[in-house]
Amino acid sequence: MKTTRTSTLAAAFAVAAAAALSMAACKSASSTASPAPAAGPQARATIEPKSGSNVSGWATFAERSTGGVRIEVHIENAPPGIHGLHLHDKGDCSAPDASSAGGHFNPGGMPHAGPNDATRHAGDFGNITIESNGTGHLELVSDLLTVRPGPNSVVGRAVVFHEKEDDLKTQPTGNAGGRLACGVVR
Repeated sequence: MKTTRTSTLAAAFAVAAAAALSMAACKSASSTASPAPAAGPQARATIEPKSGSNVSGWATFAERSTGGVRIEVHIENAPPGIHGLHLHDKGDCSAPDASSAGGHFNPGGMPHAGPNDATRHAGDFGNITIESNGTGHLELVSDLLTVRPGPNSVVGRAVVFHEKEDDLKTQPTGNAGGRLACGVVR
């Protein structure tokens, strides 16, 4: 009788422990499933084909509580390889070749460079790698931009996806070639 009671207690303990671990795993999985909301204002651009391409995608901008803006860009239907990606001065993608978006967003009057260089255009996002399936994803943080109204705001600008790799040095555009897609930041 004593052996049966010990076995029953051990089994009950094992079931309780398994249930507790299972609940902890569910809590852990659900807490990482969706990121915490942004601390400040957010903006978004829907990127549409230009220059006869089929390239499309989206970009999001979120002010961080620690400063700077978190930028996330997703591209689809693009030619595989490395392509320049920039924020352009004018929020106008009406021209068939996106030339209506103007030049790179550069409120500080700085030279063109890479996104990790201290001296750069505010719109220098560098390059995005497009995989063989035509998709690419880029995430970065910029300390030169805001979403809130002001001279460095992304709102009313345009995200432009280029045909070639940005060399991060040629002035003023990085020799990134034509504009294959464009989206106004709202």
